[in-house]
Amino acid sequence: MQVSSLNEVKIYSLSCGKSLPEWLSDRKKRALQKKDVDVRRRIELIQDFEMPTVCTTIKVSKDGQYILATGTYKPRVRCYDTYQLSLKFERCLDSEGPRLFSKELVTVAFFQIVFLHNDRYIEFHSQSGFYYKTRIPKFGRDFSYHYPSCDLYFVGASIAWEEIEGPFFSWWNSISEGGLLLSGIQQGRVECWDPRVRKRVGVLDCALSSVTADSEINSLPTISALKFNGALTMAVGTSTGQVLLYDLRSDKPLLVKDHQYGLPIKSVHFQDSLDLVLSADSRIVKMWNKNSGKIFTSLEPEHDLNDVCLYPNSGMLLTANESPKMGIYYIP
Repeated sequence: MQVSSLNEVKIYSLSCGKSLPEWLSDRKKRALQKKDVDVRRRIELIQDFEMPTVCTTIKVSKDGQYILATGTYKPRVRCYDTYQLSLKFERCLDSEGPRLFSKELVTVAFFQIVFLHNDRYIEFHSQSGFYYKTRIPKFGRDFSYHYPSCDLYFVGASIAWEEIEGPFFSWWNSISEGGLLLSGIQQGRVECWDPRVRKRVGVLDCALSSVTADSEINSLPTISALKFNGALTMAVGTSTGQVLLYDLRSDKPLLVKDHQYGLPIKSVHFQDSLDLVLSADSRIVKMWNKNSGKIFTSLEPEHDLNDVCLYPNSGMLLTANESPKMGIYYIP
């Protein structure tokens, strides 16, 4: 375990340290623990919490019992049970699944998972395994579940709109959850669509608002991340490394936060108990106050980041990295 501190905030890395090869016998593992101090002091919070090569996405179920992660190689998904702190099951996939979605159904022990693959296929999995597969006409970017209508909305790489059995497809990068669907497009705008009438009800231009006096931008910012906090507050991440906080009742941002690295924002999360925003690019996770923009602390892992996930109602932060190990960080 490693401990770092920034602004007098301690961050405990619970996944650092050496891992033991699976092919070692129990006797050799015990002997290695006696000889190697780093192996003896390592903390294995969740058993086998790693991928063979790279982890691409990581999600936590609403009740916090399951952690789902996809990775390569071979393409696979792993489900971890936090109650047992161990691997619950592992399934291999036909192609890489950069995006996954888990929807809990009748009970917490029975859930459904949807995978969006790079080859335009969508796979539906239940507790027993794979049971349905279909294909969308455009390469998928992201997708989200609309709870009031029980619809899955997919967005893909296309300039023209197409309607196929209800869902829409366009050049979208993200979809928000809620009564309205908000999508970020390549031209640096956020478009708002009402699923009840299937029409666009508003457009928000974020490209010009992301340019500040301290920003160094060489290209047109595109939308790379979207996240809601309640019904009115929205965070928009751009491909040039800015995070803009909006109130939906205004077209001007409340706050613009620049990561200063020029890397696309990959994920944005809200931490309500401390009024924090957690924004991440491939290099760093910054935690800052959503009212003033003042830095609370930051986290810079050893390997590049692919995805970041907050464990609900705790100080636990999970990361999917460009390495076999997935990151586990605890911030009291």
